[in-house]
Amino acid sequence: MGTSTAVAVADGAGVVRGWSEGAAKLLGHSIPEALGRPLSDLIRPVESAAHQADTPDLAARLGSPQGWEGRQTVRHRDGHHLDLEIKILPLQDSGDCSLRLVLASDATRTWWSSASRSLLEGITHTAPVGMIMLDTELRPTWVNDAMEHLCGIPRERFLGRRLGDVLPGLDIEHTEAEIRQVLETGRPSMGCEYFGHVLSDPDQVSYSTSCFRLESEDGEPLGACYIVLSTTEHYRAREKLTLLNEARKRMGSTLDIPRTAQELADVAVPGLADHVTVDLLDSVLRGEEPPPGPTDATTAASLRCAGHRSLRRGASPPVPLGQPCGYPSSSPIARALIDGAAALIPALDPMDRHLAAEDPARSAHLRDLDFGTHSLMIVPICARGTTLGAVTIGRWQPKGPFQPDDLVLAEELVGHAAVCIDNARRYTHEHAAALALQRSLLPRELPEQSAVDAAYRYLPADMEAGVGGDWFDVIPLSGARVALVVGDVVGHGMHAAATMGRFRAAVQTLADIDLAPDEVLAHLDDMVSRIAEEAGDESGVTGATCLYAVYDPVSRLCTLARAGHPSPVLVAPSGAARLMDLPSGPPLGLGGLPFESTQMTVPEGSILVLYTDGLIHSPSLDADQGVQQLLDALSAPQTQLEDVCDAAVGKLWANRPGDDAALLLARTHALGEDNVASWDIPKDSVAVAPARTEADRQLAAWGLEDLAFTTELVVSELVTNAIRYASEPIRLRMIRDRTLICEVSDGSSTSPHLRHARTTDEGGRGLFLIAQFAQRWGTRYDRNGKTIWSEQPLQPTGPAYDSSFDAFADLDALGDLGAHDVEDPSGESRRKPAETRPI
Repeated sequence: MGTSTAVAVADGAGVVRGWSEGAAKLLGHSIPEALGRPLSDLIRPVESAAHQADTPDLAARLGSPQGWEGRQTVRHRDGHHLDLEIKILPLQDSGDCSLRLVLASDATRTWWSSASRSLLEGITHTAPVGMIMLDTELRPTWVNDAMEHLCGIPRERFLGRRLGDVLPGLDIEHTEAEIRQVLETGRPSMGCEYFGHVLSDPDQVSYSTSCFRLESEDGEPLGACYIVLSTTEHYRAREKLTLLNEARKRMGSTLDIPRTAQELADVAVPGLADHVTVDLLDSVLRGEEPPPGPTDATTAASLRCAGHRSLRRGASPPVPLGQPCGYPSSSPIARALIDGAAALIPALDPMDRHLAAEDPARSAHLRDLDFGTHSLMIVPICARGTTLGAVTIGRWQPKGPFQPDDLVLAEELVGHAAVCIDNARRYTHEHAAALALQRSLLPRELPEQSAVDAAYRYLPADMEAGVGGDWFDVIPLSGARVALVVGDVVGHGMHAAATMGRFRAAVQTLADIDLAPDEVLAHLDDMVSRIAEEAGDESGVTGATCLYAVYDPVSRLCTLARAGHPSPVLVAPSGAARLMDLPSGPPLGLGGLPFESTQMTVPEGSILVLYTDGLIHSPSLDADQGVQQLLDALSAPQTQLEDVCDAAVGKLWANRPGDDAALLLARTHALGEDNVASWDIPKDSVAVAPARTEADRQLAAWGLEDLAFTTELVVSELVTNAIRYASEPIRLRMIRDRTLICEVSDGSSTSPHLRHARTTDEGGRGLFLIAQFAQRWGTRYDRNGKTIWSEQPLQPTGPAYDSSFDAFADLDALGDLGAHDVEDPSGESRRKPAETRPI
């Protein structure tokens, strides 16, 4: 042992039996002086407040069978004080007398004493955690430097005062409850997290605390040591990640541009700012492609307010949503857009005269917030190298200004929003193009006809579902009839709209050749199969449904057929609505399955209601409920078809289905007997003249004498062809409608065709002349044969009529007017003997 260590041996009575040179040097008592003297005379404790009379003396500790170890301040022989580390060890000699080995060392010279001093200095001055020692009344008695720094309060203000008086911005009530529990139970506390405000940081801080009890040698509580670890950086990093994660969840949930802009504002408040305004370029809101790179001053001036959020309830944006922002070219927002870089304005004075003069409305808005906006960030919205707009992020609450870390977070947040907004812009552009295509393929105006009064509604799908393939049509047919069509192509998007256009064109073509409804659907079924084979899986179109109806106002018969389409509704003149019982038929595209037509008499004034399933289907409404609501809406008393449409749409479209819908209403009319005349024609050539005569009489009865010449020509040609080349029964019918309709029916399935005769031919000009005088003409077929028809305007037009007459008059020079030409199915010209009445 070193000379600074004293070694002594004492007996059970406390008398020194051995004394080392180290002891003599340390305590100042020589070996002869020490031997035989009580040890308590040589190692005399210093009496102080810490060593009261009831504190055991050294002699008492010598008698302890377990020995003793501790620190004690004693007097040197010359009177100065020594801090000694003392250890008493029991020994046993060869006799029965118990001996004690006493070791004493200068505490200031031991290695563990140096470490203790270094530890104490570190805890006080360099420890990264704040520490406070409190007495049992929770008054601080010691504070380290880290605690001063964390709280921003000097040490002197802590000592002797309650924590609530020193730190009013913290959750002192729970803090003191935590310390009291530790004092009472002696169990340490760990990892308690609190939030609050301190003078050293204007923003909210986060800190984690631990506490343990300080005890005397007897285990009595002397106070508590309270340890505070700042977790503000971790808390803010966690909040940043939470905000970004929340943004990824909430933003881009739809492909609607204004909604995505509003989602950005909703996410940023209050997580990042106190108020946020999102401004987008006008071209972006329209779905157009803005020019690449930063914008110029002209483009920046086209900003419109697209989203806004403020912590203050009821606060309005600087300009109403959707309205032009009107930023001056020298404003921070315009400069940020032109430069293409984010701007941080940590200290903003809303009362700045320059700002008020430059932009009075926006300056007043910033001042109007509770404490005035005092810090601002402006971040351009850029995606894929294109500037879409800008976000203004402000802070008006009494917190610290925005820091560079806040700007980094804002740029990350806005960057994610920019991609979502650009995706919505691209979709809006494609949706607008598809919608324009679809609208161009749907009827803009319904054609004029007198069989029905029609009204319609086309309801496009929402942005999420995309453009659908629903369509409708009203097609005038021969014989004053009309075709009513609704259809639905499976799928959405450009392919569905384009396929719908092909279907509509095909239906019009098939209707023009007067095919029956079931035959029209059969041809469409073949067409769908052909489209699917040509496109493979690329079109996304797998089928379609269709309902095709033909109404004849003369007979009041309606012939219908459907292919997987919802049943139409018939509203009687009394107002009662019911579903029409039709065979469903397979959807178009399955191939090989037949379709069936149904014919029924429809009272005049009834309403035929055709619709697509998008009208009756929705997430909250099944088909049966939708049909019932449609029947209820149609049964309500309405006089105008437009009102009926509005009632049906208002009843069903409130559910906002995700599919488009078409609704077509047709109120039927009937042509009375006074507008229709018909005659049975015998298969005899002499019947042509009486047929012309009957036609003349009927024209006179209708007051259409001006059409007598052309009508005689049409009747002569059509009746003659039927007599010579067709079979019975032959029938002539004339209908006075919007036009004068002449029809000749026969039992043959063959029809003549138009040919161009040479100037030297004596025949072959009959149908050519009919085509010249008629407004329209054609052939239709039914189960009993065919009908050749022509239509003439009720008021003959001068130039067309004159030119046609001249063309016919020129034929006089070619041959005998006592005979006229007819065509047979082979196209050869044949001569017919002259009638008694020249034509």
